[in-house]
Amino acid sequence: MGAIDTMLSNFIIPLQENADASSRIHCSLNLNTETGRLSSRSPNLQNQPALEKDQYRIRQAFTAEEGKTLVVADYGQLELRLLAHMTECASMIDAFSSGGCFHSRTAMGMFDHVRAAVDAGEVLLEWDYTKGEPPKPMLKDVYGSERRRAKTLNFSIAYGKTVFGLSKDWGVTREEARAMLDAWYADRPEVLQWQRETIARAHRMGNTRTLIGRYRNLDGIFDGTRSLVSHLERAAINTPIQGGAADVMTLAMLKIKRSEVLKKLGYKMLLQIHDEVILEGPKEHADAARDEVVACMESPFDESLPSLLVGLVVDAKTADNWYEAK
Repeated sequence: MGAIDTMLSNFIIPLQENADASSRIHCSLNLNTETGRLSSRSPNLQNQPALEKDQYRIRQAFTAEEGKTLVVADYGQLELRLLAHMTECASMIDAFSSGGCFHSRTAMGMFDHVRAAVDAGEVLLEWDYTKGEPPKPMLKDVYGSERRRAKTLNFSIAYGKTVFGLSKDWGVTREEARAMLDAWYADRPEVLQWQRETIARAHRMGNTRTLIGRYRNLDGIFDGTRSLVSHLERAAINTPIQGGAADVMTLAMLKIKRSEVLKKLGYKMLLQIHDEVILEGPKEHADAARDEVVACMESPFDESLPSLLVGLVVDAKTADNWYEAK
């Protein structure tokens, strides 16, 4: 009862109340956030249930106009790719260049027994399913627990999570969480060095910067309380990543907006949500529009900005509603 009531009050009713005479939703976007990422309200379209959480298929209510379809394009592991670029981490750059599942590769780098199993051919790190079923078990299936912890760490590092936070999330002692964190950094020493240098710079300058140089002031890092200083130190290493993702997405949206190809195809951008953009246009041009959106997002930088050390990967689909696009 409680879960259903929450679903009604937080998602379904706000959509009904905010729909216009044409049954379209127009949220308000906030540009003035700490990292530069957009946020939305009335209603909050960035907080709609996704994937398995969308058991009532609320995203199915977001449909294209008749005769039109949606192009939904999403960056893959954008923050981690930016972390690899900014830290010049050889291990991460190699993992992204090699392709496959990044979290499985992280698990292999962290756990000696997982690497031994891959090296011995007992499990497969990756497999091309167009060739049929894999001849050996996959790493993600046999060592699911190790992969989940590797995945958690991958994102936790980017968000500046502490040993205390990790031990709480995993239900383990701080010593166990510390050992896991040390194993992650042992395979990626450049990341730890970058974090230390970025925090030291924040203490000297009182600010931190994003990928293209936007500043975020860290008021209180010089003379704040211990808890405030700890929070601002995490912000110092998180903002370049989250703000960098906002930089990339903003540049991509500008490129999409200026695309003469998309204009000729009749496609326009409806919304940006986290690392995802949604466009709408004539159904008969869907494939061409999808290809152009991917091209814009994979190469968002112009001649005056340097490119990344790792490639950007975009997953794009066409569908008549938002639910089917995921």
